[in-house]
Amino acid sequence: MKIISYNVNGIRAVLKNGFADWVKATDADVLCLQEVKASEDQIDRRIFEDMGYHIYWLPAHKKGYSGVAIFTKQKPQHVEYGCGMDLYDCEGRTIRVDFADLSVMSVYIPSGSSGEDRQAFKIKYIDDFHHYIQDVRRQQPNLLISGDYNICHKPIDIHNPVSNKNSSGFLPEEREWMTKFIDSGLIDTFRHFNPEPHNYTWWSYRAGARGKNLGWRIDYHMATAPLAARLKSTSILCDITYSDHCPILLEVE
Repeated sequence: MKIISYNVNGIRAVLKNGFADWVKATDADVLCLQEVKASEDQIDRRIFEDMGYHIYWLPAHKKGYSGVAIFTKQKPQHVEYGCGMDLYDCEGRTIRVDFADLSVMSVYIPSGSSGEDRQAFKIKYIDDFHHYIQDVRRQQPNLLISGDYNICHKPIDIHNPVSNKNSSGFLPEEREWMTKFIDSGLIDTFRHFNPEPHNYTWWSYRAGARGKNLGWRIDYHMATAPLAARLKSTSILCDITYSDHCPILLEVE
């Protein structure tokens, strides 16, 4: 099974630039999207349905903001829209599909870069999200949590850890949360296969950051420990440029 996660930063914008052709050529079994910034009725579903995808969507209540989706070739047994907490579900942060022996979640953790209020919201979110995931894992032990975490875990995951030490996304409390999250029984699948530096998934639009590879690795496929033997390969598709993020690919048995 080939699973791709991608923060598209606006699905209507990327559809104007050939995104559908890329999806068709890539032929992923499951496609997890974040920041779709649209409701389902604002796109032509047939574009993806004609490729064989079942489409599941959780938009934000605020128009043109946030939102997550999952496209899957195999019809799931169950779809979970949101996490059951209105404070977060109104922003379209999580959606999950359950198959017979695997559950896949598309998650968009808030950014805190716009100010203190949103940073405080982010810290509350990640704490609540951690507890929520522990509950989900009791029911769905084979769980893949894919998406934009808006956190670089370690210095290797960011182009300049010294100058960014006080930046949202690389704050000590965020990094400590990520360590705790992984230590609870999760696998950072990219690092499971690849220990090398200079691998990033997001770049600022400013100062030619992407061309210079001055990036941050903030997008993850996190897998629960029981999936370890089924992990086959992972890669960052950094040449795909529809968004300020790039897609990340995971293959599982």
